[in-house]
Amino acid sequence: MLSATPFQLICSLLFVLAIAHTFSTKFFEHLAHQNPRHAGVWHWLGEVEVVFGFWALVLSMVMFGLEGAKPAIEYIDSRNYTEPMFVFAVMVIAATRPILQVAMGLIQQVTRAVPLAGSQGYYLVVMVLVPLLGSFITEPAAMTLAALILGNRFFAHCESSSFKYATLGVLFVNISIGGTLTSFAAPPVLMVAGAWDWDTPFMASTFGWKAAIAVLINSVGAAVIFRKLLSDLPQQTAPTDSRPPAPWSLVLAHLVFLVSVVGFAHYPPIFMGLFLFFLGLSHAYERHQDPLILKEGLLVAFFLAGLVVLGGQQQWWLQPLLMQMNSDVVFVGAIALTAFTDNAALTYLGSLVEGLSDDFKYSLVAGAVTGGGLTIIANAPNPAGIAILRAHFDEGAVSPSRLLLAALAPTLVAALSFWLL
Repeated sequence: MLSATPFQLICSLLFVLAIAHTFSTKFFEHLAHQNPRHAGVWHWLGEVEVVFGFWALVLSMVMFGLEGAKPAIEYIDSRNYTEPMFVFAVMVIAATRPILQVAMGLIQQVTRAVPLAGSQGYYLVVMVLVPLLGSFITEPAAMTLAALILGNRFFAHCESSSFKYATLGVLFVNISIGGTLTSFAAPPVLMVAGAWDWDTPFMASTFGWKAAIAVLINSVGAAVIFRKLLSDLPQQTAPTDSRPPAPWSLVLAHLVFLVSVVGFAHYPPIFMGLFLFFLGLSHAYERHQDPLILKEGLLVAFFLAGLVVLGGQQQWWLQPLLMQMNSDVVFVGAIALTAFTDNAALTYLGSLVEGLSDDFKYSLVAGAVTGGGLTIIANAPNPAGIAILRAHFDEGAVSPSRLLLAALAPTLVAALSFWLL
């Protein structure tokens, strides 16, 4: 039996309003185009990355008013903001020209072994290789790379909204499950790996190979469905860059910073210090850089920090609901709940409970990563993909309902892979 204080009910109401807001961002963007006089306000409310930060501010004001200044300050200060800071740092580094140069070179090499017409081979390699690469460079970095490559090579040269939404749905699902080959790359796995002694060999043998099969099926399916569109696109769809490539010494330095930030992902003072040094290096060699995506990274961090503040008040109903399920039901329940919360939050709540069976643990994590592509808030890297790709959609906004529909089929493939294999 669930019981809640009036304040907890208010917090949950604000959480529901925030979720409703995420599904309404396209409406606000439409208002901005219809009402130029107040376009700035509507654009601001239409920024999906602003949603949870905005409602976290409302929650904080309510807490100050009802609970008092001291409890409000203590609660906000007690939240763990490591993930938002890490996603910001790794997103900016992964989007730099030297890192993209390495990633696109690797993709080009692998593409030569895929004899498909036009851009089919390149598309297939990006949709398979980059999500699986997320198991080693982390999911946020993989999402950043994939979004930038897809935006430049495909979305910018294609008017089909069906193709864009289908690709986004497959990408989100593939990124969410593609990070399960290791124990440190996927946020929902990170939350339980230490508590449950799940190391990388365990993840690869229990989750990783199943995820790889689902990633391949999803990507091949998308490539087959849109084979005519992809075959009509030339192999080289990116604008010709007349600038010389970045020197390998600078590329190596960028890779060292990326690996170092990933290696110290749990230690904000260290990885943020490294990030500040990285900014200095980037400024010193601006001629080998594209503009850093600082704005996009900050917006994504703001979104995730708001989710941390709002989500911290949902434990009163979320944890009892999970614990009432058996291992079979929790798999489906975790998929559904992830769409409206955050898959890392779900697994974190599960890690707090002692005495869970191995089957329950597997079902909880498998369900959480499977549902990570259904909505923008389902998985931490998703806002990063939206921030980079939304300019290629109508009115600069991604429809959450169309994203949900596009992600249903690849989510089902992932669910069957984890459930049957």
